[in-house]
Amino acid sequence: MTDSIETEKAGGGDMEDQNEGDAPRWPPAIDGVVGVSGFRTERLSPAARLFHSPKFNCCIVAIMGCKTSIDPDVVKAGLRETLLNHPRFSSKMVGDVGRSGRMKWVPTHVNLDDHVIVPRVDRDMDSSDQFVEDYISCITKNPLDSSRPLWELHLLNVRTSDAEAVGVLRIHHSMGDGASLMSLLLACTRKTSDPDSLPTVPLQNRAGSGRPAAGFWWFFWAIWAAVKLFWNTVVDLSLFIATFLFLKDTETPIKGKSGVAKTMKRFVHRTVSLDDIKLVKNKLNMSINDVILGITQGGLSRYLARRYAADGKGENGKGGRNIETLKNIRLRATILVNLRPAVGIQALSDMMAKKSRTRWGNWIGYIVLPFSIRHQEDPLEYVRLAKATIDRKKHSLEAALTFVCAEIVLKVFGANAAAFIAERFLFQTTLAFSNVVGPVEEISFYGHPIAYLAPSVFGHPHALTIHYQSYANKMTISLAVDPEVIGDPYQLCDDLEECLSGIKASVLGENEAPVSAVP
Repeated sequence: MTDSIETEKAGGGDMEDQNEGDAPRWPPAIDGVVGVSGFRTERLSPAARLFHSPKFNCCIVAIMGCKTSIDPDVVKAGLRETLLNHPRFSSKMVGDVGRSGRMKWVPTHVNLDDHVIVPRVDRDMDSSDQFVEDYISCITKNPLDSSRPLWELHLLNVRTSDAEAVGVLRIHHSMGDGASLMSLLLACTRKTSDPDSLPTVPLQNRAGSGRPAAGFWWFFWAIWAAVKLFWNTVVDLSLFIATFLFLKDTETPIKGKSGVAKTMKRFVHRTVSLDDIKLVKNKLNMSINDVILGITQGGLSRYLARRYAADGKGENGKGGRNIETLKNIRLRATILVNLRPAVGIQALSDMMAKKSRTRWGNWIGYIVLPFSIRHQEDPLEYVRLAKATIDRKKHSLEAALTFVCAEIVLKVFGANAAAFIAERFLFQTTLAFSNVVGPVEEISFYGHPIAYLAPSVFGHPHALTIHYQSYANKMTISLAVDPEVIGDPYQLCDDLEECLSGIKASVLGENEAPVSAVP
């Protein structure tokens, strides 16, 4: 749920800060092969080891739609000057996850032909959208080659309904958290209006604490804030433990079954207007996070009501389950929260340009966000309920404590034990959710103008993952689904988009029927 750019904490074998004068030497590229030397090996951080466990082997996927066809040679030249200067992208993982502390990042030579994959395709095929969707889905079935750096870039020069070509970057989650890797990707781009300038990514505005002016009442406010923080943290940590032990979400048509982490995933996306979301945000004096979580609650309520109505197990005598039963659903989202201060994409760009080291990796905690699944006559109630839930979560140390607990388990019991706990905990919830702030203007990837960005992740035990990615004046809703559980992901996209339309209409006071739970 955070939009900041993150770096790895010091210690535990992670990268340390280094002055430019101490930067290791990198030999030049020879015949398409980029080599590294002078780097000492780095032990994998505990979180990185966790992502190599068989139960929790996750990868991040960043889908980029381009407005022009992609020139592979230009992209390779750009990668040599930027991404390959990052140690994680030029090191391979060596060791066994079962042997504590034996896993290391070892510098290696990188043959770009092994990492930049350009399949031969018919650019004007009839079902290009389906081809791209099937191609990306097939990627999820094949693990990355552990004998070389754990990333690859697929360049699909095929025209789709919203792009002239598509790039698909797959990166193993052990190389960094999602926000950091997306920020690193953005550091490889430039403004289309100014090819020499990095994109502008706004920093997330932290919500105000509501603290009164200094004075007599400040003392009482401080005591109340401390008591509320303590109480909320105790409750959230208790629910976290209960979730691991027995507290499971309701079995709904969007909840995954056992083994869902290893099933093939399908990725779809829908682009909506960021200006519409900002309109609702400004009218209701809320954050963008509040609005998109409200949209998600409303869209899921609408989608589940339709699925229940069509399942033939009706309770209302009309062949469909009564809408009132939605109120009894326990449905929660797991949200990863980055816990480090932002460094900005300028720092990441400088790091790659100067071939120096920077702190890097995974430093993330979890929060569990309950969703209110029910029919609301007023669509704005979805947003109000979301804001109330988020405001309460802001006064809790849940994310920090889950991070600390995970670190302790990793160091004491090892990655396999931590992966078992994480896998069971996530499986007890229904979906994963994320929102990442993108550039405010249009950008290009090594000279190729980008039409949209659609990041996602797979390898975790959820049948549904929802990512929101802003880009210029657009917001891309990216879904990763298990097609055996959610066979109609585009219908869910429709419901999310319709919910936004209903919320916008209500804000403007337009004479438009509110979005119903069942169309």
